[in-house]
Amino acid sequence: MRSTYLEASVRLYHLDGGSDGGAANTLFYGPLSEAMNVAALQSEDVQDGLFIATDNDVVAYLDLVEDW
Repeated sequence: MRSTYLEASVRLYHLDGGSDGGAANTLFYGPLSEAMNVAALQSEDVQDGLFIATDNDVVAYLDLVEDW
C-alpha cells in the first residue's frame, strides 16, 4: 500500500466468496486507525476476505496487518 497516515479516510470491506464472483460488503468508512480496530474484531474467516481501500490503493487486511 502506498504510504498513508492513521487518519486517512478508508473503506474497510469484505469480499465474500460467492459462486458468481462474490460481493463487496462495506464494514466501515472512516480513519485507517479505526478501520484496523474494526477489522481486528472480526473472526479469522472474515479477516481472510477483508480489504482496505484508500483513494489510490487497495490492500488485503492480512497483508497490511503483518506490517502494522
